Amino acid sequence: MFSFLQNHPFPVEARFEGSLVLTFAVPASEVSGRLPPCLVPDTFNDRWAFIAVALVQARDLRPAGFPAFLGSDFFLIGYRIFVRYTNTRGQRLRGLFILKSETNRRKMEWLGNLFTSYNYTTTDILETRQDQRWLIQSVASGLEVETSSAAGPVPLPSGSPFADWTEARRFAGPLPFTFSWKPATRQVLIIEGVRQHWQPEPVAVIRHRFAFLESLGCPGLVLANAFSLKNIPYRWKKGRLESWNPLENPFRACGISSGSTGTSSPCLPGSCFSWRWVGDFSLTPLVMSPDLACCWPWRQPCSH
Repeated sequence: MFSFLQNHPFPVEARFEGSLVLTFAVPASEVSGRLPPCLVPDTFNDRWAFIAVALVQARDLRPAGFPAFLGSDFFLIGYRIFVRYTNTRGQRLRGLFILKSETNRRKMEWLGNLFTSYNYTTTDILETRQDQRWLIQSVASGLEVETSSAAGPVPLPSGSPFADWTEARRFAGPLPFTFSWKPATRQVLIIEGVRQHWQPEPVAVIRHRFAFLESLGCPGLVLANAFSLKNIPYRWKKGRLESWNPLENPFRACGISSGSTGTSSPCLPGSCFSWRWVGDFSLTPLVMSPDLACCWPWRQPCSH
């Protein structure tokens, strides 16, 4: 009856006292089937998709405009897939699709599930800070991660697909948008986040284990990067709904991924092409028509 409340009906603000984000690379084929039809994985080199685990100590979470003392403090663990969505104006938006959320406060579980569809559950979370080390554990969730932010160069995790931290920063999260799929109405809920003083610092991961990631059964999962931040004001705008009907717009019927090449899927007869991108155009309006001889950047006939 009150499902409309899950559409993020008002803006929200908070302060991230501490945030740690570990991003894992996984073969793109392993995540495509976990996404709704309106989203495609945000890929790197046409091979890697990404699942991020965000561990955040949030302070003063409240409706925007309310005084901070009315806010709530809680710890959040969020599991997200990096995705792209093409909106009704042909803009390619980078964002996140939430798989699961955990918190240490039952109040936050209740409110989170009332106003979002992020699948909140309550768990135990033990946080320990000593010198330059940060240890976060949860017995119930089978979670343990320890990092070090000691001075000096931080190497990329072994096996990371990135060549350097500049490349890795593109997939550090959080991305500007979060998307939810409403299958009953075939609508996409888009929530835009606004951040300040966003300067993530690379950290070395000493050890990690996430039972939830293990439960996904994704072969080839590898830690790609890890960043931390402190004292970040953050604001989420009011959610907005957009109808998604690929038959009304052939362009939107084809998923576009990032990286050097994006391959469209699923296909519509006569209107599916492979696209090759130059650089990373997160908000580039594009037009596609099966009648055009060529399109920018350029296209090739789909081999599907």
